[in-house]
Amino acid sequence: MGWFWGSSDNDDEKKSQDPLRNLDPSLRDFLAKESPIKYSPSTPATNHESITAPKSADTTPPAPPKPISDADTSNVPAQSLYKDGRYAHLWKTYQSQSDVESESKSDQEKINDVLDGYKHRKAEIGRAALENCALEQWQVNECFRTGGWTSRLTLCRAENRELERCYMMQGKFLKALGYLSTFDRPPEVDEQIQMHADTLYHRMLDQEKAIEAAKAEGKPIPSFPPLLSSRSKSTTSPAPHNLEDNRVKAADLPASVQKGLKKRLEGLNDEEREVEERAIKAEIQAGEQVAASLSTIYEKQAEERRLRKEQGKETIGDKLSSVFGFR
Repeated sequence: MGWFWGSSDNDDEKKSQDPLRNLDPSLRDFLAKESPIKYSPSTPATNHESITAPKSADTTPPAPPKPISDADTSNVPAQSLYKDGRYAHLWKTYQSQSDVESESKSDQEKINDVLDGYKHRKAEIGRAALENCALEQWQVNECFRTGGWTSRLTLCRAENRELERCYMMQGKFLKALGYLSTFDRPPEVDEQIQMHADTLYHRMLDQEKAIEAAKAEGKPIPSFPPLLSSRSKSTTSPAPHNLEDNRVKAADLPASVQKGLKKRLEGLNDEEREVEERAIKAEIQAGEQVAASLSTIYEKQAEERRLRKEQGKETIGDKLSSVFGFR
């Protein structure tokens, strides 16, 4: 008899299709207020995605970004990761970790960094020279391990001499090519210099063998281009530094240094003398760079002491420095 008051089946069907029918009324009011999609029980959703994900009314594709002009990109800081100008106002004040640490260091720490850098570079020359003389080291080890009785009785003198000469000449080539010039150089440049030094050393050995062979056969001695010419060519990599006018001039050195220079050049052939002169000049230039860096720090300290004295804030250390001439 329910049909006299309408069909109850339709009402039951609508309720069964309402997924929120068993929720508390207050919770349903909250969901209706906070949900981005207004839910209506009369039009139930067919799946979960249609309830949770709103449908976009505008199906037109987004407009392409406006191209950045050259005038806008010219103001982008070099440290910025976004060359289109994004976050440029933040990158203007960016400082790397090394810059922050450098600014926070005291003058004594900066002096220690300069001296430690020079010592580290000299130690790196020895390490690079040993790496280039790996073959000579292997020959010495093989001599002691499987060499004949004559070699063992002489403690592998011939192999040790080759290793010693290789180590010394490789170090001189490294200095002459500028291995001591800077202390914060990229590793790729150091490797390039090391490879070029090894190439020049073996080229020198080949030239010496050719000269000895010519003398033994009674032929004219062949002439070769200078090893360290400014346009020296290498089979592995070009010379990384310009070597023009890098010969040391004895007249420009103090008398005490001239005496030591003459001693270092005694008994050397033309090729070895050239390399030795370039190495000495490189050592002098490296020392001048260290002295210039230290002089800049000392001048800054003197200026700060002068300003404190003018402002009446002179410290005890400033007075001692002015009396005894401490730096």
